[in-house]
Amino acid sequence: MVLVLFTVELLTVGLVAGGLAALPADRSTGLALLGAIGLVALGVVHTELATGIERVRRRVAHASYFDLSSVWTFAGALLFPPGVAGLVVIGVYSHLWWRVWRPAGAGFYRHVYTTSTVVLAAIAASTVVAPDGLATVAGAGGPGSMLPAVGLLLLAMAVYVVVNQVLVALALALTTGRRFALRGVLGEWDDHILEGATLCLGVLAALAALRQPLLILLVLPPLLVLHRAVLIRQLEERANTDAKTGLLTAAAWRGQAHRGLARGRRHRDAVAVLILDLDHFKSVNDCYGHLAGDEVLTAVARTLTAQVREVDPVGRFGGEEFVVLLAGLPHGQEGRTLAHAAAERIRRAVRGLAVRVDQPGGPLTIADLSVSVGVAITGQDGESLEELMQVADYALYAAKRAGRNRVRLGRSEGEPGSEA
Repeated sequence: MVLVLFTVELLTVGLVAGGLAALPADRSTGLALLGAIGLVALGVVHTELATGIERVRRRVAHASYFDLSSVWTFAGALLFPPGVAGLVVIGVYSHLWWRVWRPAGAGFYRHVYTTSTVVLAAIAASTVVAPDGLATVAGAGGPGSMLPAVGLLLLAMAVYVVVNQVLVALALALTTGRRFALRGVLGEWDDHILEGATLCLGVLAALAALRQPLLILLVLPPLLVLHRAVLIRQLEERANTDAKTGLLTAAAWRGQAHRGLARGRRHRDAVAVLILDLDHFKSVNDCYGHLAGDEVLTAVARTLTAQVREVDPVGRFGGEEFVVLLAGLPHGQEGRTLAHAAAERIRRAVRGLAVRVDQPGGPLTIADLSVSVGVAITGQDGESLEELMQVADYALYAAKRAGRNRVRLGRSEGEPGSEA
């Protein structure tokens, strides 16, 4: 990871310095530097207007965080030579560090690396567009002459996104151990739609700067509206997340479960509902305290998400109860067998947990945990979410009555289950 950091940062310094050294000592260079200062000033005004929103966004962001400064950095890539485009990024991101990242507690080394990735993305996009690419679009006289230049702009946008996100994904994969995957490392599709929208505004800002510089101020109002819209989405996501475990809340899980059942009906797949309850959890709170109990709940939540697929929603239903929806199962006995195997896998994983907890008297390990699981699957157990949850709840208490640490399926108490 250190090697990647230093390589990217040294490459950034070398390319910016080399780009600046290659500039001719004439009026065009002076105008480019003056324009870069103006673009950085607009980025500063934008950040100041949106500082409060951005601080909240950074605090509530999860794995990925997309700021909206690409409007100015991509505009710089379109307007200026590579070295000057790098200076625009450095100026905008230096102010972002001081006003947004530093107050939010972000690490300085992370910000330096992020700035370097954006500089490299801007240099790559600037190289693709070349000096006359944007000017061709601005002065195009008809569709025939405009289409090639528009294609070049779209290519520049793609290069900007790919270079930036590949470098960010590489860093996240090395530091978190997650696979180099679009969904897990690069963020959700909504994040990429947001990035695309800011790049489009960057194109409009650059075109305005070429034809009528004062019109570039009209970019600010829709940009601030976009800030608020994105903040609302992130706050909704946070509201749907259980604070202790990081799982879905009961209401959010129900919403996703209803959508999963609807997809199952469309695709003619079976869907299973699992309700899980930690056995004797009250004794954990009584013996070790509620903070230790929270650590146990968090460990169990991580185990649940690790034992099911990413497409299977997992929620905290209340207290020590959890719920899982397994989608895309075959109908009939094969689906029941797969649902039972998933429940068994979860039960065994929880049984093997050893949760290390720091206490005033020293660290201790909480083990001997177990979970009872009730399972219901579409078909003979019901079709609606309410029916499935009733049957799964009935099966859960059948597992409890049978001695806990068991899996029970469907309506029959006597149906074969499993235990450690």
